[in-house]
Amino acid sequence: MADLIAERRTYVAGRWVEGDETLAVENPADETIAAEVGVTPLVEINRAVVEARRSFDAGVWADLPAIERARILRVFFDHVETTHEQLVATMIAEAGQPTVFAEYAQFTAGLAVARATIDLYLSLAHEEHNPVPVDDLIRGRVALSLRRYEPVGVVSAITPYNGAIIMAFQKLAPALMAGNSVILRPSPLTPISSLVFGAAAEAAGLPAGVLSVVVEAGAAGAALMTTHPAVDLVSFTGSTGVGRQILAQAAPTVKRVALELGGKSAQIYLPDAVSRVAGGAAAVVAMTSGQACVAATRMLVPQESKDEVIDAVTRTYAALKVGAPTDPATTMGPLISAAARERVERFIAVAEQHGGKVAAGGGRPFGLERGYYVEPTVLDLPDNANPAAQQEIFGPVIAILGYRDLDDAVRIANDSEYGLSGQVYGADVAAATAVARRLRTGAVSVNASLFSAYAPSGGYKQSGLGRERGVEGIRAFQEVKHLLIGELR
Repeated sequence: MADLIAERRTYVAGRWVEGDETLAVENPADETIAAEVGVTPLVEINRAVVEARRSFDAGVWADLPAIERARILRVFFDHVETTHEQLVATMIAEAGQPTVFAEYAQFTAGLAVARATIDLYLSLAHEEHNPVPVDDLIRGRVALSLRRYEPVGVVSAITPYNGAIIMAFQKLAPALMAGNSVILRPSPLTPISSLVFGAAAEAAGLPAGVLSVVVEAGAAGAALMTTHPAVDLVSFTGSTGVGRQILAQAAPTVKRVALELGGKSAQIYLPDAVSRVAGGAAAVVAMTSGQACVAATRMLVPQESKDEVIDAVTRTYAALKVGAPTDPATTMGPLISAAARERVERFIAVAEQHGGKVAAGGGRPFGLERGYYVEPTVLDLPDNANPAAQQEIFGPVIAILGYRDLDDAVRIANDSEYGLSGQVYGADVAAATAVARRLRTGAVSVNASLFSAYAPSGGYKQSGLGRERGVEGIRAFQEVKHLLIGELR
């Protein structure tokens, strides 16, 4: 395997910072230390915010023509691409992600989204005519009414451990392309890979203060980034619990907040599509070990087919190769930490206490004494009230529930505090689409999937606020100004 990214310093407003302390980053596959990285002193995180404010207010980046920002950002992402082997090796070591996932779902897909976001931004109008009734034009002596989309200002971007690089791509590309200054703070569990963006900023010649990448062992820096009066927008991807804290921290200064939070998504199989369950079940746990907020961890099938489905999913999970992420044959790696594994095991036990049955898995894989592994697990749940059907487990666990009819399936799917994503499968595409339209969730896939810079994602209810990717994902990093121009008489 290639060496990890060599940089261990953090990047603050155009300068590399050593840090007085180091953070030992654990490899969850074998419980060794993958590397140690310098912790950004809190005073330096504060400097990152202050310099971001200075750079934005001075217009050193925001006032550049969009085509010039695009040119520089293409150099920025080209530099990230040159680190290919080291970056993939780093993601594998710090997050325990199988090679295929780190290579394609994070690195390749992330770069593609970032570059396409630049093109999407350039294709949009950032100043549009605003329709005004003729009578208002005459009475108000209005010559022109415009909507302008302008950068929001200083952005705190806080990314999660399960998709440190892909989420950084999703935030940095639209935020920087829109002209904002950004402070990127990755999860303390997976901070090393994100240091590549500091090196890219230096290589591309981003003006000092436009991008900083900070690392911390705790949450004091994140708290500063969500409360500092110089920050205009907090963009966070992570758990709903932390999202609530960020909302509270941002409230006193009335910051804009964009949140992509937890999920308990449902995959619904119409009676004519039950044969498709194996693929849908595998997608929940393969590569991510179920550590994905969009994972459709509730499988809804016709009640009369439930036993058949449980057998099929059990066979599918038995065929998955659980093991070292560096093994090309591995299809499921470890969870991120001992605490994460304990949480999953606790939920499995609670599911049984409330009437659920473990149809497959539920323990630790044989032969993997080191590393935070849990077997891919199938839960047979009697109803949607079971805690394993209501709470986000964030592990390799799928819950299978039966429904009476399609109205019942929609009711079960919508019976959740979350609403991030959903899936519907049906040979009768019209019937499946009709079900999809009734789901209270931010994205629904019918018989297919799509991950694109042009397709927005985000949640209803407690799954978040705002959208990432797509036109809405760009507008999330912009303010809307009404510009009225009248004649002086």
